[in-house]
Amino acid sequence: MSSSYVLLGLLAVGAMHGYDLKRAYDNRLPQAKPLGYGQVYATLGRLTRDGLVAPAGQDRDAGPDRTSYSITPAGRAALDDWLATVEPPAPHVASTLLNKVMVALLVADIDRARRYLTAQRRAHTDRLRELTALKIAPGARLDDVIAADYAIAHLDADLRWLQTTLDRVADWHREVRG
Repeated sequence: MSSSYVLLGLLAVGAMHGYDLKRAYDNRLPQAKPLGYGQVYATLGRLTRDGLVAPAGQDRDAGPDRTSYSITPAGRAALDDWLATVEPPAPHVASTLLNKVMVALLVADIDRARRYLTAQRRAHTDRLRELTALKIAPGARLDDVIAADYAIAHLDADLRWLQTTLDRVADWHREVRG
Protein backbone atom coordinates (compact mmCIF):
# COMPACT_ATOMS: atom_id res chain seq x y z
CA MET A 1 0.00 0.00 0.00
CA SER A 2 1.37 3.41 -0.91
CA SER A 3 0.57 5.01 2.45
CA SER A 4 3.44 2.99 3.95
CA TYR A 5 5.80 4.46 1.40
CA VAL A 6 4.44 7.97 1.87
CA LEU A 7 5.15 7.66 5.59
CA LEU A 8 8.64 6.33 4.81
CA GLY A 9 9.16 9.32 2.52
CA LEU A 10 8.08 11.72 5.24
CA LEU A 11 10.38 10.02 7.73
CA ALA A 12 13.25 10.26 5.22
CA VAL A 13 13.12 14.02 5.84
CA GLY A 14 13.51 13.53 9.60
CA ALA A 15 12.26 11.69 12.66
CA MET A 16 8.62 12.29 13.60
CA HIS A 17 5.96 10.92 15.88
CA GLY A 18 2.52 9.85 14.67
CA TYR A 19 0.79 13.19 15.12
CA ASP A 20 3.55 14.96 13.17
CA LEU A 21 3.35 12.34 10.43
CA LYS A 22 -0.40 12.83 10.12
CA ARG A 23 0.03 16.61 9.90
CA ALA A 24 2.86 16.27 7.35
CA TYR A 25 0.73 13.88 5.27
CA ASP A 26 -2.21 16.30 5.32
CA ASN A 27 0.07 19.22 4.37
CA ARG A 28 1.97 17.43 1.60
CA LEU A 29 -1.02 15.58 0.12
CA PRO A 30 -3.88 18.03 0.63
CA GLN A 31 -6.13 16.51 -2.05
CA ALA A 32 -5.38 12.86 -1.23
CA LYS A 33 -7.66 10.47 0.58
CA PRO A 34 -7.36 11.37 4.27
CA LEU A 35 -5.18 9.20 6.45
CA GLY A 36 -6.54 8.64 9.96
CA TYR A 37 -4.42 8.65 13.10
CA GLY A 38 -5.26 4.99 13.66
CA GLN A 39 -3.99 4.14 10.20
CA VAL A 40 -0.79 6.10 10.83
CA TYR A 41 -0.07 4.20 14.03
CA ALA A 42 -1.02 0.82 12.56
CA THR A 43 1.27 1.50 9.59
CA LEU A 44 4.08 2.58 11.92
CA GLY A 45 3.62 -0.71 13.77
CA ARG A 46 3.98 -2.71 10.55
CA LEU A 47 6.95 -0.64 9.38
CA THR A 48 8.64 -1.18 12.76
CA ARG A 49 7.89 -4.91 12.68
CA ASP A 50 9.40 -5.11 9.19
CA GLY A 51 12.52 -3.20 10.23
CA LEU A 52 11.83 -0.25 7.94
CA VAL A 53 11.49 2.30 10.76
CA ALA A 54 12.74 2.32 14.31
CA PRO A 55 11.86 4.27 17.46
CA ALA A 56 14.09 7.33 17.65
CA GLY A 57 13.17 8.58 21.11
CA GLN A 58 10.32 9.85 23.19
CA ASP A 59 9.18 13.33 24.03
CA ARG A 60 6.38 14.86 26.02
CA ASP A 61 4.97 18.19 24.90
CA ALA A 62 2.41 18.96 27.59
CA GLY A 63 0.75 15.61 26.99
CA PRO A 64 1.38 11.89 26.85
CA ASP A 65 4.71 10.42 25.85
CA ARG A 66 5.14 10.35 22.10
CA THR A 67 7.51 8.00 20.34
CA SER A 68 9.35 9.47 17.39
CA TYR A 69 10.32 7.19 14.54
CA SER A 70 13.10 7.37 12.00
CA ILE A 71 13.65 5.52 8.76
CA THR A 72 16.20 2.69 8.88
CA PRO A 73 18.70 1.84 6.13
CA ALA A 74 16.37 -1.00 5.12
CA GLY A 75 13.49 1.47 5.02
CA ARG A 76 15.48 3.86 2.83
CA ALA A 77 16.33 0.97 0.48
CA ALA A 78 12.66 -0.07 0.30
CA LEU A 79 11.66 3.55 -0.37
CA ASP A 80 14.29 3.87 -3.10
CA ASP A 81 13.08 0.63 -4.71
CA TRP A 82 9.47 1.83 -4.61
CA LEU A 83 10.38 5.19 -6.14
CA ALA A 84 12.43 3.50 -8.89
CA THR A 85 9.56 1.21 -9.87
CA VAL A 86 7.44 2.64 -12.66
CA GLU A 87 3.76 2.66 -11.72
CA PRO A 88 1.91 0.69 -14.40
CA PRO A 89 -1.33 2.09 -15.76
CA ALA A 90 -4.30 0.48 -14.05
CA PRO A 91 -5.29 -2.71 -15.89
CA HIS A 92 -8.98 -2.16 -15.19
CA VAL A 93 -11.15 0.89 -15.00
CA ALA A 94 -12.34 1.20 -11.42
CA SER A 95 -14.58 4.21 -11.21
CA THR A 96 -17.91 4.77 -9.55
CA LEU A 97 -18.53 7.45 -12.17
CA LEU A 98 -18.12 4.95 -15.03
CA ASN A 99 -20.34 2.42 -13.26
CA LYS A 100 -23.10 4.98 -12.63
CA VAL A 101 -23.01 6.26 -16.20
CA MET A 102 -23.21 2.75 -17.64
CA VAL A 103 -26.13 1.85 -15.37
CA ALA A 104 -27.88 5.15 -16.11
CA LEU A 105 -27.54 4.49 -19.83
CA LEU A 106 -28.84 0.97 -19.35
CA VAL A 107 -31.91 1.72 -17.23
CA ALA A 108 -32.84 5.30 -18.02
CA ASP A 109 -34.55 6.70 -21.07
CA ILE A 110 -32.53 9.04 -23.29
CA ASP A 111 -33.68 12.27 -21.61
CA ARG A 112 -33.07 10.98 -18.09
CA ALA A 113 -29.60 9.69 -19.05
CA ARG A 114 -28.78 13.10 -20.54
CA ARG A 115 -29.99 14.85 -17.37
CA TYR A 116 -27.76 12.61 -15.25
CA LEU A 117 -24.73 13.21 -17.47
CA THR A 118 -25.39 16.96 -17.51
CA ALA A 119 -25.71 17.09 -13.72
CA GLN A 120 -22.51 15.08 -13.32
CA ARG A 121 -20.71 17.38 -15.75
CA ARG A 122 -21.90 20.39 -13.73
CA ALA A 123 -20.56 18.85 -10.50
CA HIS A 124 -17.19 18.22 -12.16
CA THR A 125 -17.10 21.78 -13.53
CA ASP A 126 -17.87 23.19 -10.07
CA ARG A 127 -15.01 21.17 -8.56
CA LEU A 128 -12.72 22.30 -11.37
CA ARG A 129 -13.51 25.92 -10.49
CA GLU A 130 -12.81 25.29 -6.79
CA LEU A 131 -9.44 23.76 -7.55
CA THR A 132 -8.50 26.53 -9.98
CA ALA A 133 -9.36 29.11 -7.31
CA LEU A 134 -7.23 27.21 -4.81
CA LYS A 135 -4.26 27.33 -7.20
CA ILE A 136 -4.43 31.09 -7.70
CA ALA A 137 -5.32 32.02 -4.13
CA PRO A 138 -2.86 34.39 -2.46
CA GLY A 139 -0.34 32.37 -0.48
CA ALA A 140 -1.15 29.09 -2.27
CA ARG A 141 1.55 26.59 -1.37
CA LEU A 142 3.27 24.52 -4.02
CA ASP A 143 1.91 21.34 -2.37
CA ASP A 144 -1.62 22.64 -2.94
CA VAL A 145 -0.87 23.70 -6.51
CA ILE A 146 0.68 20.34 -7.46
CA ALA A 147 -2.21 18.40 -5.93
CA ALA A 148 -4.74 20.72 -7.60
CA ASP A 149 -2.99 20.28 -10.98
CA TYR A 150 -3.27 16.50 -10.60
CA ALA A 151 -6.96 16.67 -9.69
CA ILE A 152 -7.67 19.19 -12.46
CA ALA A 153 -6.10 16.92 -15.08
CA HIS A 154 -8.32 14.04 -13.95
CA LEU A 155 -11.42 16.22 -13.82
CA ASP A 156 -10.64 17.53 -17.28
CA ALA A 157 -10.39 13.96 -18.61
CA ASP A 158 -13.68 13.07 -16.90
CA LEU A 159 -15.34 16.17 -18.39
CA ARG A 160 -14.18 15.30 -21.90
CA TRP A 161 -15.41 11.72 -21.42
CA LEU A 162 -18.76 12.91 -20.03
CA GLN A 163 -19.25 15.19 -23.05
CA THR A 164 -18.32 12.43 -25.48
CA THR A 165 -20.73 10.07 -23.73
CA LEU A 166 -23.45 12.72 -23.73
CA ASP A 167 -22.95 13.09 -27.49
CA ARG A 168 -23.37 9.30 -27.88
CA VAL A 169 -26.45 8.70 -25.71
CA ALA A 170 -28.91 8.34 -28.58
CA ASP A 171 -26.56 6.05 -30.53
CA TRP A 172 -25.95 3.93 -27.43
CA HIS A 173 -29.68 3.54 -26.79
CA ARG A 174 -30.30 2.50 -30.42
CA GLU A 175 -27.48 -0.08 -30.24
CA VAL A 176 -28.39 -1.57 -26.85
CA ARG A 177 -32.15 -1.32 -26.96
CA GLY A 178 -32.33 -1.76 -30.74
